[in-house]
Amino acid sequence: MDSLPATVASALAEADSETTDWPAQWQALTAVSVELQSLLVTDPGPRLLALIEQIVTQLADGVATSRRHRVELAELAHRVLGTHARACAETEPDPVRLADWLLDLQLEHPDAPDVSLAAYGDALDDEGLAHYRRRAVELFTPLPVIGFGETGRYDRARWALLRVMEELAEYTDDVDLQLLVLTKDLSSGWHYLQVATVLRDSGRSDEALEWVERGLRAVGGRGAALRLIDLAVEEHLRRGAPQRAVAVCREAFFARPNLDVYLKLRALVVHTDEWPPLRAELVRHLVQDASRLAVEVYRRIVEVELARRGIEEQELVVEWLHQLRGLQPDAFADYLDHIKSRHVADRELLDELSRRGF
Repeated sequence: MDSLPATVASALAEADSETTDWPAQWQALTAVSVELQSLLVTDPGPRLLALIEQIVTQLADGVATSRRHRVELAELAHRVLGTHARACAETEPDPVRLADWLLDLQLEHPDAPDVSLAAYGDALDDEGLAHYRRRAVELFTPLPVIGFGETGRYDRARWALLRVMEELAEYTDDVDLQLLVLTKDLSSGWHYLQVATVLRDSGRSDEALEWVERGLRAVGGRGAALRLIDLAVEEHLRRGAPQRAVAVCREAFFARPNLDVYLKLRALVVHTDEWPPLRAELVRHLVQDASRLAVEVYRRIVEVELARRGIEEQELVVEWLHQLRGLQPDAFADYLDHIKSRHVADRELLDELSRRGF
């Protein structure tokens, strides 16, 4: 038993040598793994547990330093760690000491091996798990938040802590831990959406909507904006607050005109008395904006309303075409030809356009 660490050390020392016989060294390392499993049957106890921990650490060091055999050594380290978990189940070690060893192993060796807390559930028990959680949170909390638009600063230490926290959150099914992890990276709107979704799914609706609002302010109508709006609309409707759903879409449209947001608003209020004045307000905003984006959205809205028009919509579309001609006098003729070609079979529309001077 006592000779096993020396065998591992010798094999690892020769692993990257140009002249080494790697198959022979690998055979020696795997034989150590097999021997540890045999000792677990014949000689379990604290001494064996300490031996396995020493060898796991040796292999993890080997993963970090090897240039050629990182993958094989990582797999072997994971296998020996599995033997360690079974040894803990047999010997019932001090749970706090075990928690410290597992945490230190991961933080000092970010590359390998992965620790599954489920394999150590009984050995850690409530005391060890609470200690593990407390230390992990204390270490993770001071990490800086990656702000919107920033590049993630994922050095080895941060990756190791992130992996620890993600495993801990999953094992404990702790939403607060999951949120602590997610809110450390707010570099894009999709991260805000993740936070809001977790909060929504855990029944924390007010907080979810707060994060949607934060996300919409950050993205400025780009990226994940539509998904954030969808979540807010669904949640407000579920809560019986359709006016809040309308307000979210209206504010988003004013922040950055978008046909999809227009269609969401239309679907929410088209069958109510609110739609005509709201529609007029949206179009007026586009006319006042007159940016390239606003005009493009304006043109697409005209085509949407043409496809769905009744008598009222026809009158509105004609009025909007007048406004559009004022916004883009040079490009309007080509756009009007495009409209007519798309509706060449609609004689009623073409006659009406001609009668109105188009």
